[in-house]
Amino acid sequence: DPTTSLFLYDRSLKVAPGGVHSPVRASKSVGGEPIFFRFAEGAYLESVEGKRYVDFCQSFGPNILGHRDPDVSVEVGKIISRVWTLGTCEPYSLELAEWIQAKVPWAEKVRFVCSGTEAVMSALRVARAATGRTQIVKFEGCYHGHVDSMLVKAGSGLAGEGASDSAGVPAEIAATTLVAPLDNEEELERIFKRAGSEVAAVIIEPLPANFGLLVQREEFLRKVVTVAREYGALVIFDEVISGFRVALGGMAERLGVRPDLVTFGKVLGGGFPVGCYAGRKDLMDLVAPSGPVYQAGTLSAHPVAVVAGLSTLKKVE
Repeated sequence: DPTTSLFLYDRSLKVAPGGVHSPVRASKSVGGEPIFFRFAEGAYLESVEGKRYVDFCQSFGPNILGHRDPDVSVEVGKIISRVWTLGTCEPYSLELAEWIQAKVPWAEKVRFVCSGTEAVMSALRVARAATGRTQIVKFEGCYHGHVDSMLVKAGSGLAGEGASDSAGVPAEIAATTLVAPLDNEEELERIFKRAGSEVAAVIIEPLPANFGLLVQREEFLRKVVTVAREYGALVIFDEVISGFRVALGGMAERLGVRPDLVTFGKVLGGGFPVGCYAGRKDLMDLVAPSGPVYQAGTLSAHPVAVVAGLSTLKKVE
């Protein structure tokens, strides 16, 4: 039957790796074949077979108000009737950037990109440029998108050196990442005593949520910040998951911590592709065209995404 998920999946296997465009959609970890959905509204999805489902996932996070929130839909309809993509300066992303700046005081300047992965990649580049150092410290189990240097797990013993979780990542790139265990101040200090002068930044999900929801002790999170600053490394909070959810200012607001750089993702787009990195003015001014750190994107600050995002976030507020 050409209208079934199974039939569509068989077709997809012929055109896409594993029949999908993101690995989790293959449903391998939960068993069975992928379900193909054709309609979504509020809390519900409808499959191509016409079966209704409650959606507890909400597209992995962007649909904080549910699918196609009616108020956001009105704003999306207006902007789509006016512009799609411009490739020029426009007022729509300016409004969202000013809103973020007002709600997140440590976001002194903002640069929009198209995904959380892109935001992390760019923030790491800024950190390396600002410090003149190469190494990055991340934490085991924290996910920061599919940037080469972030696709690492802990190495052997106490060395803390990364070995890639993915084929195609050169060992030389994996070696620029030092992996520390979560909730272990002693091991963190050991890594910094050994390599602190080479560490450009520490990056952490302050509320790790991709390896299970691993709520951290506040004392540990504060120690991460203290140790990094003691050795002259920057602090990057990856708030792609926690930003604008646990509080408007994310976990940084809840902790009363001011990170040097912060990354946000899907929630900023209300269901359309968007991400951003933000932080201290002096660091963000290193980014082109103000400074020597190159980063660009044809679809960055996409008008539809930023309008949907601002409408979503205002309603959340």
